Amino acid sequence: MASVERPDLTGSDADRVLARLYDEHARGLHRYLARRLDPSTADDLVADTFLLAWEQRSRYEPERATVRAWLYGIATNLLRRHARSEVRGLRATARDVGRAVVGEGTDTVAVSRADASVQARQLGAALASLRQEERDVLLLVAWAGLKPVEVAEALKIDAGTVRSRLHRARSALRDHLGAER
Repeated sequence: MASVERPDLTGSDADRVLARLYDEHARGLHRYLARRLDPSTADDLVADTFLLAWEQRSRYEPERATVRAWLYGIATNLLRRHARSEVRGLRATARDVGRAVVGEGTDTVAVSRADASVQARQLGAALASLRQEERDVLLLVAWAGLKPVEVAEALKIDAGTVRSRLHRARSALRDHLGAER
């Protein structure tokens, strides 16, 4: 007989078992993911976690891990995939800046656009090199215009932690951009 922590997911009642697992673990998974991402993305990743769990239920090995650990493993892998996609997007943005066709203009406009293009590429690469939690804090301040106290509220972390991450992110950007010159 399968235990509650190590259920049989291959039996005829697998759909009922997975529904019970969703009821037991979805909230905790969401809290974990929302601490790493925004709540909306966490919603999507929780849904994806249980979709993958359903699709891969025959691959679950109760003797290797509890179902809770298995679900958190799936969620963490989805989180990593999401983070890699975000970094690839930042790098792609850095590469693509300035590739648009520029109309006839003065030499000054061309030089300004070329300079901005180089700076945008450097900034994109620098942002992609940051740790995710530092990048999140920096972008909430720089792109969303939030104050550190507001970032702390949004991420549900201490304001001192926000200031520390923001300082590390800014220092890393300065170091990265200074090395590029």
